[in-house]
Amino acid sequence: MNSSSKKRIAILGSTGSIGTQALDVISSHPDSFEVEVLTAQNNVDMLIHQAIQYKPNAVVISNESHYARLKEALQHEDIKVYAGENALASVVQMDTIDLVLTALVGYAGLRPTIRAIESGKTIALANKETLVVAGELVTGLARQKGVNIYPIDSEHSAIFQCLVGEFHNKIEKIILTASGGPFRGKKRSEIQAMRKEQALKHPNWAMGAKITIDSASLMNKGLEVIEAKWLFGVKTSQVEVVVHPQSIIHSLVQFEDGSIKAQLGLPDMRLPIQFALTYPDRFPSAFPRFDFANYPTLTFEKPDTETFRNLALAYEALNKGGNMPCVLNAANEVAVAEFLKDRVGFLEMSDIVEQCLSKMDYIKNPSYEDYVSTDRITRLKAMELVK
Repeated sequence: MNSSSKKRIAILGSTGSIGTQALDVISSHPDSFEVEVLTAQNNVDMLIHQAIQYKPNAVVISNESHYARLKEALQHEDIKVYAGENALASVVQMDTIDLVLTALVGYAGLRPTIRAIESGKTIALANKETLVVAGELVTGLARQKGVNIYPIDSEHSAIFQCLVGEFHNKIEKIILTASGGPFRGKKRSEIQAMRKEQALKHPNWAMGAKITIDSASLMNKGLEVIEAKWLFGVKTSQVEVVVHPQSIIHSLVQFEDGSIKAQLGLPDMRLPIQFALTYPDRFPSAFPRFDFANYPTLTFEKPDTETFRNLALAYEALNKGGNMPCVLNAANEVAVAEFLKDRVGFLEMSDIVEQCLSKMDYIKNPSYEDYVSTDRITRLKAMELVK
């Protein structure tokens, strides 16, 4: 395969967990992919290292205070260097990009993803908050522009893989699996005093701090419920969550005849990343293989939404619709950040989210500007609730 036929990838958030694993996948298939753009928020040292190794067309550091260091380090490289949020939203529109992998954390992924879709770029989406905040707007724009959005979340990739060859068949139910996190089975009294050190010890997955805390509180699964609704065009009532502690079955689809398809594998994010980059093909990999003999028992249980209230709050926000999922996400991002600073307790995160949902003005059909305003005002309200 010659250079002109390689798929040219922009990785937004290349220094994070998903971004670095995506680069591992790309490195394994150098004849099929080349790195066109790399971006980071603050990790300028790793971005410099990645830029020198992969030699992209351009790099962006969102935090402009790191621009001078990045520019100086790459002065002898044939690499364009940009800084700031506006640059991040602009660089995704480059004609030389074939696919944009959005691996930014949180609300920050919304604007550049929208700009990439407007430019007709294929999207590999690891930033679930984009669809949580503005799912109707984003999916509507993707349909209008004829843009495919390929999910990277292990659960949504599993659903997508189960639907390949089945797109003409009616979905009865989507079943998202959840590991339950490090506090599975514990009661409110047991987790009341839990700190970030315990919450960051996920039993199965190695992830960034924010998503790991979301997993511990079940907010991650709530966000995935909202994402699933928009990705797969189903009703809220058609998305179910089941706790599966082994994290081997990544999710399931039940069709109208009652048949269920599941996607299985070891918990390794490189598999869904690679599938999103190579679809509709499956490329060979050296990833570890699942062996049934090592997992003689796979178990399932209902989620405890009384102890872990975030999942119920996510369903509540999705049922109400409008700008409420945006409120949910913004309040949670503040709550998690403050929890990681030891300024709020584990259970208090849900209190902050719930109060913001009740206090914020409801907008039934929000515009992009409404989402921006909702996000900003919710964050202010959430900070007021931090004791």
